[in-house]
Amino acid sequence: MANKLPLKGDHVGSFLRTESIKQARAAYAKGEIDKASLKEVEDREIEKLVQKQIEAGLKTITDGEFRRIIWHHDFFSGFEGIELIKNERKATFGGGHKPKPITIVITDKIKNHHHYMIEHFKFLKKAVDKYGDGTQVAKFAIPAPSVIMYRSINEKEKEIYPNAIDMFHDLGVAYREVVNALYEAGCRYIQFDDTTFTGFNDPTFTKRMMDSTGLSKDKILDLIIKTTNDALQDKPEDLITTVHMCRGNFRSNHLHTDGDYAYVAPIFDQLHYDAFFLEYDDERSGGFGPLKYIQRRDVEIVLGLITSKFPELEDPFVIKERIKEASQFIPLENLAISPQCGFASSEEGNVLTEEEQWKKIKHMIQIADRVWRKVSVNK
Repeated sequence: MANKLPLKGDHVGSFLRTESIKQARAAYAKGEIDKASLKEVEDREIEKLVQKQIEAGLKTITDGEFRRIIWHHDFFSGFEGIELIKNERKATFGGGHKPKPITIVITDKIKNHHHYMIEHFKFLKKAVDKYGDGTQVAKFAIPAPSVIMYRSINEKEKEIYPNAIDMFHDLGVAYREVVNALYEAGCRYIQFDDTTFTGFNDPTFTKRMMDSTGLSKDKILDLIIKTTNDALQDKPEDLITTVHMCRGNFRSNHLHTDGDYAYVAPIFDQLHYDAFFLEYDDERSGGFGPLKYIQRRDVEIVLGLITSKFPELEDPFVIKERIKEASQFIPLENLAISPQCGFASSEEGNVLTEEEQWKKIKHMIQIADRVWRKVSVNK
């Protein structure tokens, strides 16, 4: 039996940027305010966000990724040997939407040296301790190591890392050091966001991974598993680590093609995570059948049954029935629910209002409470 997560109604981490954040970041981009002034606004808005999450009933509290342009590039640029640059990205989401023209490039051997986001976590932890009642936990979301696949590869990188395996080895070491640094800073819940696993259903994405690494599809998957577990090699027993297997999310549109989890579900037992967040908010994710491959009973499967893309509230009866259906493959006590993704994977955010966002969160918590409170009472 798992039950490591603080609440059966969890969330993925990012929230819609407030108007104050948007204005401050725009002013900073124009050179109208300095970095210190921007940080003052971010600090103030994150404290407000922490309070709103607690008021909504959440037990896992994040900083909403308010300091980030986009969920992954900002983090990778915190490693030595990786730089954030302006460059047109190949990714195109549903509806033809394209994210900001930024990407990362490898400029030297990858190393960790006082990753700047450790300070971001410390501020979050301080705010949770200040406004919480001791039952909340500060959760920090970072991209999974495999997300390094989403980058521009130039001739310089090929000289630095002629072998993709060596690059992933260095990345795994750097991640392990960040995980340890977060733990030492008081972090007890790290969520890894991973878009590569669901990408294996996309022939175009798979070909791009194979071309960039020179490896077969199965060998890439093996490399991702190894690098992930290397990052978690020294994980303390009381550190919760989860993975959100995302299908891409930008302005309420997705990136990857349709397909269920049948290809990757058999390897879930090999990954050293405590819980798996899976997107199940529409037919694109397929059915729950692939969950039968998960034999571990020390993990939780978090069903992303609530959409973060649109404001309409899901029918509680339908959600309960879907949870019941999933429980045919995973015991109910090993299940939980969440939105299928964050509300703002990038600073642009999804197409709904802040008020609608909080209604979604409260709606999800109410459903979870009714489902699992009944289970506890029946026991």
